[in-house]
Amino acid sequence: MSNMRSRMYKAYMGCYSHVTNRGIRRDLQYHCSRLNLLKSSSPSYYLVLDQGTSSTKAFLFDENLDIPFKDHIKHSLEYPADHQVQSDALEIARACKELTKKALNYSQHVGGDISSAGLAVQRSTFLFWDKRTKKPLTAAISWQDNRSQDIVADLANESDRIFNITGTPFSPHFGGAKFLHFTKNDPILKKSVLTQKTCFGPLSTFLTHYLTNTLVIDYSIACRTQLLDLNNLKWSNDLCKLFHFPNESLLPLCNNVQSFGKMTLAGMSIPLNVVIGDQQAALLGQGGWDSGSIALNFGTSGSVCVNTGKNPVIVPNLLSSVLTADQENMLFMLEGTINACNSLFYWLEKELNIDHKEMVWHERCMDESTNGIFIPGVTGIAAPYWKSGLGTVKIGLENAKNDEIIRAAMESIGFLVHDIIKQMDLRDALPDMLTASGGGARAPLLQFIADMLMTSVGHISLKDRTAVGVLQLLYKKNTGHYLSVGAECDEIFEPRMKKVTRAKKLKHWQNALAQVGI
Repeated sequence: MSNMRSRMYKAYMGCYSHVTNRGIRRDLQYHCSRLNLLKSSSPSYYLVLDQGTSSTKAFLFDENLDIPFKDHIKHSLEYPADHQVQSDALEIARACKELTKKALNYSQHVGGDISSAGLAVQRSTFLFWDKRTKKPLTAAISWQDNRSQDIVADLANESDRIFNITGTPFSPHFGGAKFLHFTKNDPILKKSVLTQKTCFGPLSTFLTHYLTNTLVIDYSIACRTQLLDLNNLKWSNDLCKLFHFPNESLLPLCNNVQSFGKMTLAGMSIPLNVVIGDQQAALLGQGGWDSGSIALNFGTSGSVCVNTGKNPVIVPNLLSSVLTADQENMLFMLEGTINACNSLFYWLEKELNIDHKEMVWHERCMDESTNGIFIPGVTGIAAPYWKSGLGTVKIGLENAKNDEIIRAAMESIGFLVHDIIKQMDLRDALPDMLTASGGGARAPLLQFIADMLMTSVGHISLKDRTAVGVLQLLYKKNTGHYLSVGAECDEIFEPRMKKVTRAKKLKHWQNALAQVGI
């Protein structure tokens, strides 16, 4: 890791010389002028669909990097039993289609066209669907879902082998365990897979199949199946046998930047040229193209992502995967995931009987303090501990008021970020400043992370970095040029907690984890 740490430091030495939005636009205008796009009488747009845990967003980017059209459609999440989270894949697919239709209507209204589209998708959500009709045969089983914990327990002695092949810790969140859980409990479903009438795959593959009739899986999301050998980027025969996955039903692997077919609506066709995991897109959207770049992203979940360049870096209890791949290059990333970020506060709304409009968790946390510890196990603990079925644990909060409990919950996210960075072995090579994006990247959380890491943390000013990451990939495919996107920050949080206080809080956190067997 020492070489990677050195690259990280060098890549971020210029972190304070931020690139402005105007700078991004100048770069885009320069290359567009070379293609005579700016001289065109009709505007041309890139369409980006950002499909997330609870909603799908659509963006039209013009040649100035402005967003003249933006819309979103929420979808419902279902909780049929404890530790089970799912959604309706058809509802999501129809939302993608409806948003595409609205974007197309807008472009036609202003006399423009959509040159190409890209899709960023939540990664570890899987389902079964009919290969011919494209009708879902199960719900879309969320990345938050833990119902296949029985499979993980039964195959616990295989966990090291699975990690060594895939670079991903064995967990009920990923595809292999989910596949085996459903086929083990549903003989009819198992038979339909064996006869190749039924597909099993990530939500991204289902959406691509539904929207363009193309049936493939890109490398960035294939890593979440726990069937992909990260060492050679081929399906693993050993893991297919382990999870009883028939080789004949394996989907074709592909780059995430290529032609995925065309979305056809009202007689108009839009090429779909990018499909990528949402956190990968967020890292690229923060400008993380260079080896050693780090990004923090906080949405429904949270993540700490590091670009490791042209080779995967395997670290115990963290996830290694493909960052992006086209016909010229393949990049990898190392990641620590946090299962509960914004979703943690949604859960607290119900737990504490607080109306959603009144939660405003960052305001409740701003002037609050606590010595208590909150362990957010409602959807299990991911990196770097991988503990499922834990439930939420509160220590030292027995008589706490709501705002203190919310503060302790927020601090749990910061503690996990600290532990992930520590597991990455980057403490001595952190850049002068880390950058954070996403709807959960709010002031008290970023301040607490700065205190725990003793490093400055900047809040990215340009929103929707996942969409910007997809835009960059579309732009590169269409023009052959890279679109420079900087990490301008509108607020920077400096460490201000006393060292003795920080040490005490970290010790309380570690003691609490030990109490619950982590």
